[in-house]
Amino acid sequence: MTKRLTPAPHGLHGRLTVPGDKSISHRALILGAIAEGETTIAHFLAGEDCLTTLAALEQVGVRIDRQGERVTVHGRGWDGLTAPAGPLSMNNSGTTTRLLMGLLAGRPFESQLVGDPSLTRRPMARVSQPLAALGGRVRLSPAGTLPATVHGRPLQPATVEMTVASAQVKSALILAALQAPGQSVIRELLPTRNHTELMLQAFGADLTTASDQQTITVAPVPHLQAQAVAVPGDLSSAAFFLVAGAIVPHSRLTLPALGLNPTRTGILRVLEKMGARLEVTPAPAVAGEARGTVTIESGPLRPITLGAKDVPGLIDELPLVALLAACANGSSRITGAGELRVKESDRIATVCQELAKLGVAIEELPDGMVITGRPDWRIKEAVLDSHGDHRIGMMLAIAALRATRPLELTGEQAVAVSYPAFFVHLAQLKGGA
Repeated sequence: MTKRLTPAPHGLHGRLTVPGDKSISHRALILGAIAEGETTIAHFLAGEDCLTTLAALEQVGVRIDRQGERVTVHGRGWDGLTAPAGPLSMNNSGTTTRLLMGLLAGRPFESQLVGDPSLTRRPMARVSQPLAALGGRVRLSPAGTLPATVHGRPLQPATVEMTVASAQVKSALILAALQAPGQSVIRELLPTRNHTELMLQAFGADLTTASDQQTITVAPVPHLQAQAVAVPGDLSSAAFFLVAGAIVPHSRLTLPALGLNPTRTGILRVLEKMGARLEVTPAPAVAGEARGTVTIESGPLRPITLGAKDVPGLIDELPLVALLAACANGSSRITGAGELRVKESDRIATVCQELAKLGVAIEELPDGMVITGRPDWRIKEAVLDSHGDHRIGMMLAIAALRATRPLELTGEQAVAVSYPAFFVHLAQLKGGA
């Protein structure tokens, strides 16, 4: 099955409220499960990944009620989690997998985590190895991948030096450290998104982040307290429309109620550096999470150079940065992004392969890419492929808006992982032209 992608010669126009933040939705479910009382979640992202987390928590004894974007988690406390009756399916969700490894490492039962073929290729030793410093025991396949067996056991406090810049790994270590009988210290390689830390503080955890934004101290707290969580709009989802507004001529878009956590706003900084016509209007923060409205207009763009220090705050948006670079006037370079090779697809290879079909001059590097932008492309192939990767599929749908003729996208169903209404929202903004 293929999805027909049509150009937008008159641009995109309108106001769009994007779905709830994926990272925050995952974490609200997990913290609600181990808290005491009822946690309510508003503007929950009901994408496949977050629903995977919800189903896995139900399998370990947590009652969760969902009506659309509103969720109630009936917290069980740490000791209320129970052994699952069978394997826990992670489907395609790396976030679910890594966070639950940390959560279940300290519970007094065994759990098996299994995933779909794509997830089963992704590296998991980056979680199991640092968890071992806290006493965690996770057995992986010989290739260091799923299936994983988490042998729950009492954990011990420790100082853990991370070797990868990953918010998911950091969050797994924090969830494990909360269960140890003493203070633990986690040191990041580079600062990464801090949703777990902010939300845990709101739930009553004893957790502090040093001024370097890379050293987290975690002390055990026997009881977390249920909260009302208002999930902001997902900036990673909004990024597709922000980029569309920047690169599709005659466009002007406004996206309200977005999460503007400084660890997530790398795409806004890139747009500003590239000269995009961008306006950000802050709103009051909620539970430490910054929020606001962003308006974007189309216009000429400058090339950009990004290195390893820029990557953690941009990791999900780098395919979109490549698309921006393809529309800029000049040569852009992205390096230090080897982490892209172990996402839902090898995003360095897939971005280069698919953008080349559109006539973009793009060179693959071991840890990034070089893109020579130009205002017009010469389409070489009309059939694009998501490679089963939701972010690649959405990036290509945005790229196709600049084409001079309709294109086709295979694997469009992958988009539902994080943004089930993406194509509906895109059509609405095109219809307003």
